[in-house]
Amino acid sequence: MSGKNANKFLIAAVAALMLLGTVFVMLSNFYIDFLWFSETGFTNVFFKELVTKLQIAVPLFVVMTIILFFYFKFIKKYAKKSGVVEVKTKKFDYLSLGAGAVSSLIITTIATNALWYRLLEFVNAKSFDVSDPIFNKDVSFYVFKLPLLESIFSVMSIVLFIVFVVTILFTAGFFWTQKSPKVDVEVGVDHRAQEIKDFFIKFGNIMVKQIGVFVGLFFLLTAFSYYLRRFGLLFSPSEISYGAGYTDTTVRLRLYTVMMFLSLAAAAASVIFGFRKKIKHIIAAPVILIAVSFLGGILGFIVESYIVGPNQYGKEEPYLQRHIEYTIKAYGLENVETKPFSAKQPITYEDLEENNLTISNIPINDYRPTLDMYNSIQGIRIYYQFNDIDIDRYIVDGEYTQTFISAREMNNDQLEENAKTWINQHLKYTHGFGIAVSPVNKVNEVGQPDLAVKDIPPVSDNEIQVEEPRIYFGESTDTYAITNAKTPEFDYPEGSDNKENFYEGTAGINLNLINRAAFALNQGEIKILLSTEITGDSKILIRRNIVERVKTIAPFLAYDEDPYIVASEGKLYWIMDAFTLSDRYPYSKPYSETTSFNYIRNSIKVVVDAYDGDVTFYQVEETDPIATMYNNIYDGIFKPIDEMPEDLRGHVRYSQEMFDIQAEIYRTYHMANTRVFYNKEDQWELPRQIYGSQKEVEQVESTYLIMKLPERESEFTLMVPYTARQKDNMVAWMAAMNDGENYGEIIVYTFPKQSLIYGPMQIEQRVDQDTVISPQLTLLGQQGSEVIRGNMMAIPIEEAILYVEPVYIKARDSERSLPEVKKIIVSYDNKIVMADSLEDGLKQIFGGPAEDDGDDDEEPGIVIPGDLNSLISEANDLFDRAQEAQRNGDWAGYGQLIQELEDILNQLQELQQPQVPVVDDVE
Repeated sequence: MSGKNANKFLIAAVAALMLLGTVFVMLSNFYIDFLWFSETGFTNVFFKELVTKLQIAVPLFVVMTIILFFYFKFIKKYAKKSGVVEVKTKKFDYLSLGAGAVSSLIITTIATNALWYRLLEFVNAKSFDVSDPIFNKDVSFYVFKLPLLESIFSVMSIVLFIVFVVTILFTAGFFWTQKSPKVDVEVGVDHRAQEIKDFFIKFGNIMVKQIGVFVGLFFLLTAFSYYLRRFGLLFSPSEISYGAGYTDTTVRLRLYTVMMFLSLAAAAASVIFGFRKKIKHIIAAPVILIAVSFLGGILGFIVESYIVGPNQYGKEEPYLQRHIEYTIKAYGLENVETKPFSAKQPITYEDLEENNLTISNIPINDYRPTLDMYNSIQGIRIYYQFNDIDIDRYIVDGEYTQTFISAREMNNDQLEENAKTWINQHLKYTHGFGIAVSPVNKVNEVGQPDLAVKDIPPVSDNEIQVEEPRIYFGESTDTYAITNAKTPEFDYPEGSDNKENFYEGTAGINLNLINRAAFALNQGEIKILLSTEITGDSKILIRRNIVERVKTIAPFLAYDEDPYIVASEGKLYWIMDAFTLSDRYPYSKPYSETTSFNYIRNSIKVVVDAYDGDVTFYQVEETDPIATMYNNIYDGIFKPIDEMPEDLRGHVRYSQEMFDIQAEIYRTYHMANTRVFYNKEDQWELPRQIYGSQKEVEQVESTYLIMKLPERESEFTLMVPYTARQKDNMVAWMAAMNDGENYGEIIVYTFPKQSLIYGPMQIEQRVDQDTVISPQLTLLGQQGSEVIRGNMMAIPIEEAILYVEPVYIKARDSERSLPEVKKIIVSYDNKIVMADSLEDGLKQIFGGPAEDDGDDDEEPGIVIPGDLNSLISEANDLFDRAQEAQRNGDWAGYGQLIQELEDILNQLQELQQPQVPVVDDVE
C-alpha cells in the first residue's frame, strides 16, 4: 500500500472510530435514561416525546418523500414535453427519489422538533372559562392553540424555502447535465459561452411557472401571518397598559385584516401570472402590500398622536379596565379579600394574652445568621454542611410552633485532599445525616438557637422524631453514589470511630456487567467497570440533586429552586413548589422585563423522599387548565392533593416565590379605579429596612409567621407590608394563609390614608436617632465586636402593628465567629426600646398587672423628665470622652469611662422600664 493510500486509510479508520464512539455514547446515554426513568416510575414521560415524534415523523417523511419524488418527475416530464431537453436514461428517477428523501428528512426533523409538543397541547387543551373581549375566544385558544398555529407558520416558511432551493438546484443540475437535441453553434463562437446561454434559456422557460407558484405560496403564508398577527395585538405593550388599545382596535386590527385579503389576492395573481409567463406583473403585488402597510402605519401614527394623545385617558379607559381585570385574573388575585385595618387600636396587657400564640412565635432569630450558627454548632465534621434554613411549623412540647429547620448534607468537596479518592467520594461518603431544628422564638443563655432536634444520631425530647435520618437525595448532592459494594458506607462519626452502614432503600440501578459498561462510558470513569469493590448486588444512584431530579422528570414545569426539608412520621422529605406559566394571557402584564410570563399558578407540590428518592407530584389547584393539560398529556402524572399523607400535608406552605410575585403585581393592580390607576395615585411599594453589619438598605422580605389575624384563629401565614409610593409610611399589608382549608386565601388589610402609620424604614431611622439605643449599639460594636441588624418584622396584633428586630453580635474579622442574639428591638406606636430579650422589651412597653409594693407615694413607670435629660446628656459626654481616650491610646481611661457609661445606660433603662411584671408565658 502506497504512503498516500495508507494516509487515506488511516483517516478513514479514525473517522469511523470517532463515529462509532459517538454512536456508543449516544446509545449509552439513551439506555441509562431509560433505566433511570424505569427506576423512578416515569417511563410514560420518557416515551411520550419519542412516541409522539415518531407518530409525526414517520407519516410526514413518507408523504413528503412521495410528493417531492413525483414533483421532481413532473419537472422532467414537463421539460421533455416542452422539447427543451432529451431524457436518455432513468438515472434521474433515482436522483428524484434521493433528492426527495433528503429534503423530506430535513423537513421532517425540523417539523417534528417544532410541532410535537405544541400538538400535544392543542389536542389536550383545557378551557379557562374566560373569553377575550376582542375576538371572544377562550383564553385556551391563546395559550394552547395559537402557539401551534404560529409553529405551523414557521415550519411552512422553512419548508417553502427548502423546497424552493432544492427545486432550483435539482432543475439546474438536470438541465446542466442534459444535451440539447438541436444546438446550432456558429463558427467562431465560444462553445462554453453558448452552452451557458442555452442553459439559462432552458432554465428560465421551465422555472417561470414554478416561480409563480412559489411566489403564490409565499403570499399565502403572508396572509396566514396577518391572520395570526391580529391575535398578537392582545399582547402588545403600550405606554400605559398591555394588550390591544384604541389605536390597535380601530386601525391596526383593520389594517391586518385588509393586508390578509390583499395577500390572498396576491397569491392568486402570482399563480395566474406565472402560468401565463408574465412574471413581471407579479412585482406589483408586493409593491401594493408595502404601500398599504406604509399608509396604515402613517394612519396609526396620526390616530395615536392626534386623537388618542390629547385625550389619552378618555380613549384608553375601557382598554385600561380590561388590562387591570385580566392581569388580576392571570396572577390569581381575583379573590383577594380586602379589609380595613385601623392600626391605631391601643394594645393592652389583655390583648397580649389573647394573642399569646402570636407573641410566643415572634421570631427573635434571623434565618441568615442562624445558618452560620447551624454550620458552626451542628456541622459536627468538616464534610457536613447545612445549605439553607427553611421555615416551617411543628408541634413542639404540645404547642403549635414556628421553627427553623435544615438538613445536614454531605459535601464531598470538603474532604481532606488525601481522602478525595474515587472510592471515598462515590462508595464511602454517600449520604448526609439528620436535621437541626430550633423554634424561631427561643435562644439559649448565650444567644444561640435553642435546638429542638440536634446532633448525630438525632436527639429530640419533643414530638419531632427522625427514625430514618440518612439523606441520599438533597439540595447539594451532585455526585453519583454506588451502594451495597463489598465495603460498607460511612454512616456517621462516633467518638474516635465511625459507624458504617449498608443502604437498604429502593433507589438505584443494578450494576450488572452491561450497566457497568454503560455507566463507565456515560460518566467517563473506567473504575466503574474495573473496580472489584462493585458486585452484582451493587446499585448506582444518579441524579441525586433533587432539583435536577425533578426537572428531568417534568421539564415542562417551572420550579422554586429552594426546596424545604420536612420531618414527617419518622422520615425526611423534600417539598418543592412547581409552577405553570404562560406568556399568552390576553391583556395581562408580563411580570418583568427579564421574565416573559404573564400567567402563573403554583398548582403543583413535589415531594421527594430524602432516603429513597421517590418523586411524587401533587396537584393543589384543580382549576388550573395548564396543570390539567399536562396531566392529560402524561397520563395522570399528578396525584390529587387529597392523596398526600395527612401529616405531610400539614407542612405544605404557600409558596413564598408565588406570594412575592403576587405582592409585586398587587402593589399596582389593587387600583381597580381606572382614573386612579392611570395617574398611579395610590401605587404602593415594598418597604425597605437596614440589615446586616454594614447597615445596608435592602427590601423587606415576605415573612412566615404564626399569628392571629383580626376575627380569625391563629394560623401559619405569609405576610408582607406595603408602604406608600416613594414614602416610608405603611399603607397596607398582605397575608396568605397556609393551614388546612384556608390554604391559598389572600387577605389585604389597608390602613386609613389620613393617618401616619410608621413603616419598617421609619422604625429603623428612629432606632438610629434614639438617644438611648444608638449609643448602646455603638458600644456593642466596640472592642472587636460587630453588630448585625436582623430582619425588621412588622407583626399585626389586633388592630395595631408591633415591630421586632433582633440584634446580633459576632467577632469582627473572623470567618468562624458565631453570631449570637444579644438584644431585641421592640417598637409600638411612639415607643421604642432595646432589651436583652423579647420578654423584657414587651415588659418595658406594655407592662402588666400592677404590683403592690406598699409605697403609695410613687407611681411605677413614671419618669422625671429632668432626670432623664440629665442622664442622656451625661451619657453623650462620657461617650465622647471615651472616644477621645481611645484615639489617644489611653486605654485605662477608656475602660473607666466605658464602665461609667454602662452605669448611666443601665440607669436610663431602669427609668424607662415600668415596675410591673411581664405577661405570663411570653418568650
